[in-house]
Amino acid sequence: MKIDRLVSIIMTLLDKRRIGARELAEKFEVSPRTIYRDIDAINMAGIPVRSISGVGGGFEIMPEYKVDKSVFSSADLSAILMGLSSLSNVVRGDELVNVLAKIRSFIPADRVRDLEIRTNQIRVDFNSWSGNQNIQPYLQRIKTALEDHKLLSFAYIAHHGNKTARTVEPYQLVWKSGHWYFYGYCRVRNGYRLFRLSRMLDLQIKQETFAPRDYQRQTFDSQEIIGAMQTEIKIRIHKSVLDRVLEFCTYDHFLPDGDAHYIVSFPFIENEYFYDILLSFGDRCECLAPPHIRAKMARKIHGMAAIYESQRP
Repeated sequence: MKIDRLVSIIMTLLDKRRIGARELAEKFEVSPRTIYRDIDAINMAGIPVRSISGVGGGFEIMPEYKVDKSVFSSADLSAILMGLSSLSNVVRGDELVNVLAKIRSFIPADRVRDLEIRTNQIRVDFNSWSGNQNIQPYLQRIKTALEDHKLLSFAYIAHHGNKTARTVEPYQLVWKSGHWYFYGYCRVRNGYRLFRLSRMLDLQIKQETFAPRDYQRQTFDSQEIIGAMQTEIKIRIHKSVLDRVLEFCTYDHFLPDGDAHYIVSFPFIENEYFYDILLSFGDRCECLAPPHIRAKMARKIHGMAAIYESQRP
């Protein structure tokens, strides 16, 4: 794991005198080229590491730069520990245990209890209550392929159930809107694509490696696009689904309608996904307006009823 290696390199440079790239590469079982990239990352983080050429040369932290345990405030350390602890839901094994232990070594004895309280005030858990059991093993395989620059192959279920075989160069894992994705260059489509893990089947790491491409990291911020596509519709809901509807809009969109119902200004995009959301509320939701969406909802409900009215052998 890169963050573990970076922290270990920093600790090594703090503890040791000058050390060469080859020695670091052997210590962490990576190539010297990877070590040079890691040193660049450490420099970008604000820790000045210089390279000394010649016999006895190597990397060292500049003498005038000092790091001690008091450099981190309680807020700094609790933020780091909360973030790393959250990753324990995604990253398994000893790698995260090691880096957490190293970060905790910066905590003075008289601040341990305070840090424990702060760290436990927020918990981020990426695991779902239930669902696709492939997500966790797929995360591990993708992470391995990212680190080793290996191709991934899998079958992908796209819209309308279309199934295609894909071979992809992985570049980034993405957690977005309650789902895991990975971003990569698809060799079938000859372009960058975002793949949702729950729609992937038979994910395999291929033995073939690839040279990483220069690509612009995506922000995956679609709020402006979605905002332009959305319109507000009027729905009438029973209070028993209030908690579920609140996942899509704030309470100021709700107007009480008697003791047990609400009229809601509901953000809506005219596609199958949003129609399915309304249908998921069952008979506790009625679309009031606009008329064409209400009519389409009626047709869908009639179609569903017809399926259940037919006799099965």
